[in-house]
Amino acid sequence: MVAENLISTAVLPLRTSDSGKLALASMENFNVRHLPIVNNSQLLGVISEEDILVHNVNEPIGSYNLSLIRSFVKRADHIYEVMRLLAEHQLTIIPVVNDEGDYIGMVSLEDVLNYFAKTAAFSESGSIVVLEFQQRGYSLAEIARLVEAEGATILSTFVTSHPEDSIVEVTLKINRQDIHNIINAFNRFGYEIKASFNEEEYLESLQGRLDALMSYLNV
Repeated sequence: MVAENLISTAVLPLRTSDSGKLALASMENFNVRHLPIVNNSQLLGVISEEDILVHNVNEPIGSYNLSLIRSFVKRADHIYEVMRLLAEHQLTIIPVVNDEGDYIGMVSLEDVLNYFAKTAAFSESGSIVVLEFQQRGYSLAEIARLVEAEGATILSTFVTSHPEDSIVEVTLKINRQDIHNIINAFNRFGYEIKASFNEEEYLESLQGRLDALMSYLNV
């Protein structure tokens, strides 16, 4: 999945002639706290809700003294790059440009969340296992072999590393409700199991986090 496939057609960019009041209304309507400023096809940058509120909202945003966030992705950038920049700059949207650098649309944080919600990692039933071990001992092939030996399949993996102590944490989504045999296999081979959840427990936890995130986005 690349940025071009995630472009939202519902959210419109701002122009320098738009007032701060109009910009705030657009942000409220689209449940975002950032919007790109575009003149013709030229991307000028991303303005935040905070930028507007320190100025006269009745004035055009082009008259503001701004240090715009100059962050964007290219149309062929992978969704992981989209996620990285959204997180790095704490954005609710990220502009997308074509090969010539012209603005062609934007991707919202909600678009990214909706995409992942439809993937097998979330839509298919199963269980979650979180493993933790030293980085030098990490082998996804070995982990997959143990899971598949029990007749199960890994639907997705998420790896978190901690360079300061060389610890790797691997979160597995497995297409099984009953994972006792898999847990036992990991134990036999010396893997430290940090946590495990069946689908019901996992969905309750995930729904709580999603509700909290949506509440935060609507603030």
